[in-house]
Amino acid sequence: MAGRIGAEISGVKLGGDLSADTVAQVRETLLSRKVVFFRGQDHLDQEGQIAFAKSLGELTTGHPTLPSLGGHVLDLDYSKGQKVDRWHTDVTFIERPPLASVLRAIELPPAGGDTLWANTVTAYETLPSELRALLDGLHAVHTNQYDYARVAFSDDPERTRKYAEIFASTVFETLHPVVRVHPETGERSILLGDFARRISGYPAHLSNSVIKLVQEHVTSVENTVRWRWAPGDVAVWDNRATQHRVVHDFAGPRRLHRVTVAGDVPVGVDGRASQVLAGGPAIDYSPVAAA
Repeated sequence: MAGRIGAEISGVKLGGDLSADTVAQVRETLLSRKVVFFRGQDHLDQEGQIAFAKSLGELTTGHPTLPSLGGHVLDLDYSKGQKVDRWHTDVTFIERPPLASVLRAIELPPAGGDTLWANTVTAYETLPSELRALLDGLHAVHTNQYDYARVAFSDDPERTRKYAEIFASTVFETLHPVVRVHPETGERSILLGDFARRISGYPAHLSNSVIKLVQEHVTSVENTVRWRWAPGDVAVWDNRATQHRVVHDFAGPRRLHRVTVAGDVPVGVDGRASQVLAGGPAIDYSPVAAA
């Protein structure tokens, strides 16, 4: 799809009955290309989406704080006023962010509403060595505490305010390494995004400057791919090696269903694992079988 990220896979009918060889090829492509896309999956329903996601690993609940459909599915209905138009890695405010997400288009606007993904591995690798060395030793605090200044700029401020109250109904804070070591590939990737609010041990002005500098590099166009959604599309991304955001240039309905695969605790270059600071472990966001 692009030089550093993304691949479209054809000739696969997604569901829970894929052969082990096909699943292995999908996983291999996902690890190397970070996000993969499937067109024409019109046959797929909620049960089929869940069954396919289970072939990639144990599933989580839909979200640590937001209600879900059937326990596993997060209903991303963008007609409800909120804007998810900032770069982020999913659910990094908890100790174990997801391994991967499976996103299926349900209802789309007539134009706009694309999604962008950025490769946080190539972002790290293309930094100057001196800056890589600095980031290797840093840790950042991630939280789901809502930025209420954004409410006034939403399409429906009152509805967005109610959404924000649910989203932050339990406030989580977790200290993550800024650079994590990928548990399967051994690659180093940058772990920041919109939930990362401050660099541990840095004064606010320096923390903000470092995050801004790194984020601008992560999201530079060379590290990204853009997907124009069509009915029946499915996207799967490695949440340990990407950031993403919606392009909020649309009017009318835009609705997608997301199922997430449970991840592990990030570990930094120095061997230090992430640490819960507030909210406790998100038990319901551990693998559902274990919970």
